[in-house]
Amino acid sequence: METLLRRYMRVVLTCIIALLYGVLTLSGQKPLGIWSGGLYVAFFIVVTLVGMIRDMVRGNWGLDILAVVAMVSTLAVGEVLASIIVVLMLSGGEALEDYAQHRAARDLENLLKHSPAIAHVLKDGAPQDVDVENVEPGDRLLIKPNEIVPVDSTLISDEASFDESSLTGESLPVTKSTGDEILSGVVNGTTAVTVTAIKRAHESQFQQIVALMSEAEENRAPIVRLADRYAIPFTVLSLVIGGIAWFVSGSATRFAEVMVLATPCPLLIAAPVAFIGGQAQASRNGVIVKSGAVLEQLSRIQSALFDKTGTLTRGTPEVTRIVPARGWGEDELLRLTASAEKYSTHALARGIIQATQDRSLRLSDTDTADEVATNGVRAVIDGHDLRVGKRSFIEESVGDIDVPALKPGEGAAFVAIDGAYAGAVMLADQIRPETPRVISWLRDNGVKRVSMLTGDNSHTAQHIADLAGIDDVQADLLPPDKVRLAAETTPGPVLMVGDGINDAPVLARADVGLAIGAKSATAASEAADGVILRNSLRSVPEVVAISRHTVSVALTAIWLGIILSVGLMLVAATGAIPAVFGALTQEVVDLVAILYALLALRSPRTLKKLREEERTHR
Repeated sequence: METLLRRYMRVVLTCIIALLYGVLTLSGQKPLGIWSGGLYVAFFIVVTLVGMIRDMVRGNWGLDILAVVAMVSTLAVGEVLASIIVVLMLSGGEALEDYAQHRAARDLENLLKHSPAIAHVLKDGAPQDVDVENVEPGDRLLIKPNEIVPVDSTLISDEASFDESSLTGESLPVTKSTGDEILSGVVNGTTAVTVTAIKRAHESQFQQIVALMSEAEENRAPIVRLADRYAIPFTVLSLVIGGIAWFVSGSATRFAEVMVLATPCPLLIAAPVAFIGGQAQASRNGVIVKSGAVLEQLSRIQSALFDKTGTLTRGTPEVTRIVPARGWGEDELLRLTASAEKYSTHALARGIIQATQDRSLRLSDTDTADEVATNGVRAVIDGHDLRVGKRSFIEESVGDIDVPALKPGEGAAFVAIDGAYAGAVMLADQIRPETPRVISWLRDNGVKRVSMLTGDNSHTAQHIADLAGIDDVQADLLPPDKVRLAAETTPGPVLMVGDGINDAPVLARADVGLAIGAKSATAASEAADGVILRNSLRSVPEVVAISRHTVSVALTAIWLGIILSVGLMLVAATGAIPAVFGALTQEVVDLVAILYALLALRSPRTLKKLREEERTHR
């Protein structure tokens, strides 16, 4: 914001100097106007030179050379007003470019905000709150219901359920037993447990993700501005035309007249305006793109990597099938099960209740319900004594049961009614309906490699990949593995699409990272280059189509500006265009380039075709 304000201040100050020059000239004090305008332009030249030299030291040869030559030459031949106009064009272009390419803060604040700061250390059986950095290996900790585990630990309690989706992408809760390792960053279930710390905070998994994000940001390859690719050829051509005009005419003024028309404002302004339009178009379609450079990279992606849970899939368990025992119908078994699950906090309960809503089944209420932590729920529903939960919980009351075979990625809620096994409700994280079409579109539109990177097990991952049409599957991954694979993926640029804390490092490391879903406050959205606000994978091909349209418009606008500028330079070389008039004419060229660049605000034909295809599949 400070940089943007400073550049706007330059534009305002330049306008004031131009107005002052005009007032002094009209009032008969032209020498004073020349001195005031000349000093301001000289100051601007020095500032521009310093910035240009810094860029050259870093190996970036931009378009500032021509601007400096134009300002120096017009000032040297006494065309102060022309030099002020050049300054106005340059400062205005810088302000517009800064606005177009500003990006959201890419720091770790949001991730750190989710990192637990306090741990409950058990001393003499009583919990004491201490700074998480002061936890030592061997300390016994109390983890309250729904709290994040602060450091890597082992479980002391007999059994507990944890949500590991933030680290591994596994959508179903994971049950741990005494002695099992629990990584920091996972979320405890609905009952308090005790653990033993095995690592300090900075050595634990969650804090390692923070470090990975920082490292990934530092290792990201720099992006060259689109217009800078034309800088050297355009500069050389302009200097050659100006030099020949000076040599033939013998007048330095002729050189200055050519140079004001060689100022690179069409290049500096047209591309940023196009990218502003592209960002606006993406925003209207539910994707916040953090900079114009991201759109440029998106237009050239050759590889696309996808997380599984919550990205290729819906991210929440849904009922896939109901397997009733003899004597029970599917709807009645589901209705009674969901009526009991109303009193459960388990993740599977939401999916079961949603299934009854989808079938328009009426749930029953009860005053007799009891949740048995990590096992299930007991309830009396419509006069029936129900048990719903894990297999061992059901077998406690009915003995051994015949368990139906689970399909890849499925979990089950087993049901006993009135002391007898009544059946099971199967749930799984379902693939998004649009996923196969999205993968197919990417392949048909120039993306050479599509891969899945997931922390889930290989059996479940392969099942989802087969449904999605993805051949390359990398499973059982932790965040460091994803970062490494993203760095090794070829050809580039590489797009990564994911969600959740576990994807934050790889989203930061990829050439372009897109965070999907409505979790815009998560670490993933902070690390990503863009955030898909709606919970749909359709936005991925849409934003790719928008980026390609934007770059196409930007390139055409640049070439339009170059052709017009070169044509006018050739005319100015004959002496037909005075310096001040040339500077004003260049403003017209800028306007033409900008008006064309605004076409990026229009929806590309590819996007319209995508929407037509989507409507036909509904």
